[in-house]
Amino acid sequence: MALFEATHLQKRFGEQVVLEDITLSFEEGQLSGIMGPNGAGKSTCFNVLTGQYKPDNGRVVFDGQDITGKSARVIAGMGISRSFQIMNLFDEFSAIENILIALPDSIKRSFNPLHDIQGNVSAMEKAADVLNKVGLSGREFIQASSLPYGERRALEIGVALASNPRLLFLDEPTQGLGADGTARLSELINELKKSYTIVVIEHDMDFLFGLADKISVIHWGQVIASGTPDQLRQNEWVKASTLGEIA
Repeated sequence: MALFEATHLQKRFGEQVVLEDITLSFEEGQLSGIMGPNGAGKSTCFNVLTGQYKPDNGRVVFDGQDITGKSARVIAGMGISRSFQIMNLFDEFSAIENILIALPDSIKRSFNPLHDIQGNVSAMEKAADVLNKVGLSGREFIQASSLPYGERRALEIGVALASNPRLLFLDEPTQGLGADGTARLSELINELKKSYTIVVIEHDMDFLFGLADKISVIHWGQVIASGTPDQLRQNEWVKASTLGEIA
């Protein structure tokens, strides 16, 4: 059984059907990708998978447990973490403070977690280790708003990793990055995939084809192709589409 499975998901907003019939599975220890043209339903699918939206129909199972319709907070507590297309950082805090806030011990605190945890040596070490994983060692005490854009993207991934998730979802991680920043991010994610099960939704197909073990193509609210990058390069629909030019 796959670590994460979604079957026959449907989602509509009023009269607009965004997800018509989505079935996906993500294997433990792999990096899985989701791609498709603009308006295909990728972002809505991602939000349904991570609990931001409840599906109208279908089923979502994580590690053998039915999580269909559970809130994003509950799903996160079960070991699923995510980043966002639009960065979600505390800009007035330092890099390490952003990580400290996201540690499980901090999340359990209902009021001003930083006040109690900044003097906690163990928590500081855990946060520093996370920053090291995303290439931000030595940048611990720089205010998040002062970090270059690419490092802010890395910090957001660090925030998602702070809970030590079993499954990490990354939403358009190359958004806003130039060629150099994308190359550095590719190196980072390639290193992270050695330790984490990762799902990436991405508009940069060249980036995704270089990293993913398996990719699912969504169009018209359905999964219309799925396979390894090599298999998708041979897929007749992909070759006939604008996606084929990149593949």
